[in-house]
Amino acid sequence: MFNIVLVHPQIPQNTGSIGRICVNTDSRLHIVKPIGFDMSEKALRRAGLDYWKLLDVTVWESLEEFLAVHEKNIDRFFFATTKTDKPYFHASFQKGDYLIFGSETKGLPAELTAKKLQNSITIPMTKNGRSLNLSVAVGIVLYDAIRQNFDEFSQL
Repeated sequence: MFNIVLVHPQIPQNTGSIGRICVNTDSRLHIVKPIGFDMSEKALRRAGLDYWKLLDVTVWESLEEFLAVHEKNIDRFFFATTKTDKPYFHASFQKGDYLIFGSETKGLPAELTAKKLQNSITIPMTKNGRSLNLSVAVGIVLYDAIRQNFDEFSQL
C-alpha cells in the first residue's frame, strides 16, 4: 500500500517493529545502508517475530542507489523530520507514496529533504520532547496515510 523508507537505521528492534507494521499494512520496507546493525541480528528477528519472512523488503547499498531507481517518484516522497513546521496530518497521502524516515541519531540528510522541501512533514510534540521512537513515528504517519486512503486499504 505504501513504501516505508528507513535511511541509515541504527537500532535493530526499531527496524524489526517497523517490518512488522509493514507486513500488517501491506507496505513495502526499504532499508538504505549504511545501517548500524547486522540484518541477521537476533534483536531484529525478535522484534519482527515470525512476520519477517512475510515482509516485502529491499536493502539498498546507498541512498544514491535508492534514488537512482525511485527519484522519478520524488513528488510522492514525504520526509519525516523535526526540521519543519508542517504537521503530517496536513499532507495528502496517496497509495504508493514513500514515507521516508532518518536514523534514530541523525535524522534525514539535509541534501535529501532539499530535493522536495515542501514535502517535509513532522509529528507535533510539546517543547518537553525532541523526538519520538522511530517505530512509533512510522506507525503514526503510516496509519494516518492509511486513514486517508481507507477505502482502498479495506479492500486488501
